[in-house]
Amino acid sequence: MCYSAQIVADYRKYTRMFGADIDIHEYVRLYWDRQSGSKIKIPKAMGMPFSDPTTDDERRIKTSIDAFDADQIAKLQQDLAKQQARLTDAERTLQTKPTKAAGESKRIATDKIAWTISKLADVRRTNLTQGDSRIFPGQYAPVMVVENGRRIVKPMRYQCRPAGKPAFYDAKYPGTYNARRDNLEGFWKDLFGHSHGLMIVNSFYENVSRHKLEQRELAEGEKDENVILHFKPKLSQDLLVACLWSRWSGKGESDLLSFAIVTTDPPAEIAIAGHDRCIVPIKPEHVDAWLNPDPANLAAQYAILDDPSQPYYEYQVAA
Repeated sequence: MCYSAQIVADYRKYTRMFGADIDIHEYVRLYWDRQSGSKIKIPKAMGMPFSDPTTDDERRIKTSIDAFDADQIAKLQQDLAKQQARLTDAERTLQTKPTKAAGESKRIATDKIAWTISKLADVRRTNLTQGDSRIFPGQYAPVMVVENGRRIVKPMRYQCRPAGKPAFYDAKYPGTYNARRDNLEGFWKDLFGHSHGLMIVNSFYENVSRHKLEQRELAEGEKDENVILHFKPKLSQDLLVACLWSRWSGKGESDLLSFAIVTTDPPAEIAIAGHDRCIVPIKPEHVDAWLNPDPANLAAQYAILDDPSQPYYEYQVAA
């Protein structure tokens, strides 16, 4: 399972590489929905192309981003004041009548103050860091698809809810951010051969068991320990990752664009590291065929997945 990925969050990379257009109205809607209170999670790097807007739609996006950030800052400042008051009360109590409860209150307030100050700095920050382009399930990313013969970039949630399925599928099937190759004609039959996309990825993260990483069996009484590995192509490169996507509509709710990354058996270097799945990087010469699938010829789509780009992956234990 690809539980996290380092992506190209700036849609302009798709424009330069593929001549793709941006579905600007979906971007406007996405940021407006988040500003309006929806629990939408968007990587900071996705908003940076709109920091110097030149069109009305771009200005609407920037206005939504600025309003959302201002609201976050106001809430954090309120929390900071609350915890500072709590710390002052605890210290006053400790000076007159030391108690375990007052000591614990001081510790909690001190930790929360540090976290809140850090979060405030993060919201206000304008320079990007690597973490600003990393996605987890439930977060949004740019995905390129073909509509009406045009390559177009849309913002989509990294956890697919197929059209026609109830909203509770998100909780019932939390693993729908990945589409296993051996289940493409099972759970994913309505999307495979119909709704294909591509996402640009630089690297990805996987959970593995420490004993598998160390290529040994669990010792008697030893508990399974999880380790997060960060996989990168040995020769730094962009990976054009195969995706399936869907537009979900529900009564009284905004439409949801969402996607899943296609995964398959891993190359030897990932298998040796203890993981049993891997993303499928599409070769550039297969982009058009993947984005324009023929549902009557699924064999052609399998052939694309069976002829992936094959970088050699190196890894390190993630911090």
